[in-house]
Amino acid sequence: MSTGARRASMTLFSDGSCHYSHRVRLVLAEKGITAEVIDVDPAQPVPEVIELNPYGTMPLLLDRDLVLYENKVMMEYLDERFPHPPLLPAYPVTRSEARQLIYRIERNWCGLVDTLLANDTSKAAEAARNQLREGLAAVAPVFAEKPYFMSDEFTLVDACMAPILWRLPRLGIDFEGQAEQQPLLDYADRLFSRPAFRASLSRQEAELRPSRAA
Repeated sequence: MSTGARRASMTLFSDGSCHYSHRVRLVLAEKGITAEVIDVDPAQPVPEVIELNPYGTMPLLLDRDLVLYENKVMMEYLDERFPHPPLLPAYPVTRSEARQLIYRIERNWCGLVDTLLANDTSKAAEAARNQLREGLAAVAPVFAEKPYFMSDEFTLVDACMAPILWRLPRLGIDFEGQAEQQPLLDYADRLFSRPAFRASLSRQEAELRPSRAA
């Protein structure tokens, strides 16, 4: 899992198909943190997850006596504990703006992704697919301005976006050949070409885009 210097060991219980788990794996890889990543089938949770997480969900991060079971808390903890490279801006204003972008991703898109992954053939899923497609299309011009999401550097905002964009084929959304969406496609390519992104992929995720995961 590590793409850099070895650090103190920690354990991540991860669902290999979950975009929230993917976020944390991506942060681990970007930071070069050595961690034991345990792939868990959510239908068959392991005793540690049930015992340590009151919600029985993943991801679950263990670091010595610390137990974290909310993915955004995990990402910020990892960024603060291993400060290089920084994945949030240093200044309070821009840091708050990044956190607010993550909040908007959560509110606007993550629930739609969850609906589609749970049942991509229902009427609710089709409505979610249209809403997600329209939302991403509307924000596409933003990616013509800077290489990353309103930033010159990769941040935790991009760590939230990358797992969603990687799953677009699985979600039934295809922007290929649509010139007006090219900035979004170029942004996705920048994310997917990062060595840390490729290192973050689970077996299930790699199978979504085998040619890109290699």
